[in-house]
Amino acid sequence: MHAGRRADSDRRRTRVQDALRQAQAAGSEITASSIARAAKVDRSFLYRHPDLLEQIHTAQRQAPKPSTDNTRVSRASLHAELLAARHRTARQAARIHQLEQKFSEHLGRQTWHDSGLGAPADIDTLNQKITHLEQQVIDIRLQLEEREQDLAAARAANRELMAQINTARPTT
Repeated sequence: MHAGRRADSDRRRTRVQDALRQAQAAGSEITASSIARAAKVDRSFLYRHPDLLEQIHTAQRQAPKPSTDNTRVSRASLHAELLAARHRTARQAARIHQLEQKFSEHLGRQTWHDSGLGAPADIDTLNQKITHLEQQVIDIRLQLEEREQDLAAARAANRELMAQINTARPTT
């Protein structure tokens, strides 16, 4: 039984090493998952055999780097996407600030109005009414002065008549 397990383990090791050589020759991706998948073994098999895992890591380090043209294009596109995201974030932050300001002003006006401390919303109407009432007060004062003058004249005429009546009457 022990020999059977060892033979199975040796067959799997051979499949892993063959898969690693084929991946290197093809220039395909070399990772523990991809090699385990190609060798039809579980990844835990690789982690139980550190020498195989070290071979995979060595092959990863020795794998040819992707061409620089592709890297530049992807770096340039990533840089453009990053700049676009930063601009979008700045625009959103500005919009959020604007909306917060608007909300704060509206909430302040509403609170001021609800508290009764604020000026009524129809200030123009009230100012017109104040001006109209002030004009009425002036008109009424003028009428009062005219009536006081009329009353003073009537009293003076009344005194004169009384004086004439009193002087015209013979005393007996």
